[in-house]
Order: sequence, then structure tokens, then C-alpha cells
Amino acid sequence: MDSNKKRNRYQRIYTQLEKLLKDSNDPIANKATVAAVLHNKFDHYFWTGFYDLREGELKVGPYQGAVACMELAKYTGVCWAGINRGEAVIVDDVHKFPGHIACDSRSQSEIVVPVKNQQGDIVSVLDVDAKIKSAFDEVDAEELSKIVELVYQ
Repeated sequence: MDSNKKRNRYQRIYTQLEKLLKDSNDPIANKATVAAVLHNKFDHYFWTGFYDLREGELKVGPYQGAVACMELAKYTGVCWAGINRGEAVIVDDVHKFPGHIACDSRSQSEIVVPVKNQQGDIVSVLDVDAKIKSAFDEVDAEELSKIVELVYQ
């Protein structure tokens, strides 16, 4: 999908989610809705969901897709990289990422986007996996970063 078409799709998704979440102040329900909408709008999204920081641990939150790892080993993998860097992390080939946590061997590429609460603290990450290599780019990072802001609006 070319960049303009992808950006336009994300903008339509953003508008849809903005309407769906406008009266909700429940982050869990918001995450479930975001995961469901995103997962069903992109054919290459294989696993779409959130990992939440709870008492210093990363534990699975609302998601769509195959069964997930319940808890991610501390300070390893793409999700922790997103938290530690405080920005989106795009991995073209998860098998080349040091410390990658393989919850499902079909995953080939991944993007992780930190989610901040209203105080600006990172409290979770949006994690999206694809069955193809190099599925994500800067357009995905930019647009998903906008979308996750809706979780704690």
C-alpha cells in the first residue's frame, strides 16, 4: 500500500475511533476497541494489542489475534525497547532483533508504540505483528502514535 493511501486509511480509522471513544474514560475498553478496529482494517496485521506496565512488569492487555505471551521478560524484546526509548520502534525482521521475544513463530515484523496516560507517563505499548517482513514504516509509526493518544483522552 502506498504511503498516501495508508495515511488516508489511518486518518479514517482515527476519525472512527475518536467517535467510538469520545464518551469513554475506561482505558481497558478503549484499548480493546482500538485493537479490534486496527486488527480488522489492515490485512497484514497478524497480532494487534497492548502490553500494560503493571508494578514494573509488562503484562498482556486487550488484543486481537493468536494467544499472546502473558508476561514479557523484563527489559528484553521490542515492547521493552519502545518503553525504554520512549518512541515507536519498527522492526523489519524480528529474527534479527536482539532479545526478540517470540510469542508466535509466524511473526516476521513488528511495530511498538508507547502509550502515555494523561500525566505523560508511559503505561503501556501498542504492539502490532505481521506475518511478512518490513510490513511497517514511518507512516505507521506516526499514525499509530496519534491513535494511541485516544486511549487516555
